[in-house]
Amino acid sequence: MRRTDVTGADGVRLAAWEFADPPKGGEAPAAPGVLLLHGLMGRASHWAATARWLAERHRAVALDQRGHGRSDKPADGPYTREAYVADAEAAVEGLGLGPAVLIGHSMGALTAWQLAARRPDLVRALVVCDMRASALGAASQREWEDWFRTWPVPFATLADVRRWFGEDDPWVERPSPARGEFFAEVMAERADGWRPVFSRRQMLTARETWVHDAHWDTLGQVRCPTLVVRGLDGELGRAEAQEMVRVLPRGRYAEVPDAGHLVHYDQPEGWRRVVQPFLEECAGREAGAARGHRTPPA
Repeated sequence: MRRTDVTGADGVRLAAWEFADPPKGGEAPAAPGVLLLHGLMGRASHWAATARWLAERHRAVALDQRGHGRSDKPADGPYTREAYVADAEAAVEGLGLGPAVLIGHSMGALTAWQLAARRPDLVRALVVCDMRASALGAASQREWEDWFRTWPVPFATLADVRRWFGEDDPWVERPSPARGEFFAEVMAERADGWRPVFSRRQMLTARETWVHDAHWDTLGQVRCPTLVVRGLDGELGRAEAQEMVRVLPRGRYAEVPDAGHLVHYDQPEGWRRVVQPFLEECAGREAGAARGHRTPPA
């Protein structure tokens, strides 16, 4: 895994992690580019298992978004939708990935489809993982504020992190060891114990900018092939996911059994089984078009 820094909107430094050697001598990449966008509180390393199999046929890059991982965390932001989308746009262009496949989880999926709507020239295909298009509302935001206040920070050990998020978190209906590992990856050791690498205040600020609004309008503007994936026990319900597919001009639907919200992290093999064939089909369609063959739309 190789780190490259990218300059995002407002000069924010973003850490991008490439899972294969980049092309040399300024040449265009031989393989199609993929940009992986984590969700709120996530980081690029959460995509490691996905990026490894993607790297067999793609140039796979995972981005630490602003306020996350090893990217800048400006005290005053901005942490707006416009900033996150502009950052992703800068990453695709700055790394020479376009037109890229965008794969996003939760908030990262929203960023991905908003960029696809805004810059269709940069996006060849899209995977939306467990992100709702409907507004969640003020009550949801208050629940997050209350949840953050329950965190027993600092944690004495990483084992305590894994246990609390994986077993003891009273706000979660579906605790799991994978969830504990997910949160262990976003903790860093300080003098007084283990604390998150992000600011919970900044996370709430970022969430505030999209939680009150519905996002069906930009979803309907996405023209590239799009796969909507939900965990069977995730936050995106089946009816809403299927409505999202109906709204998308070239939408597809898939669900992963035994998975919660953290689909790609919870059930990596099930996730691969639904995503890989979609990407292969998109690649085959593009190859056929390049040879002059007519292919039906997705």
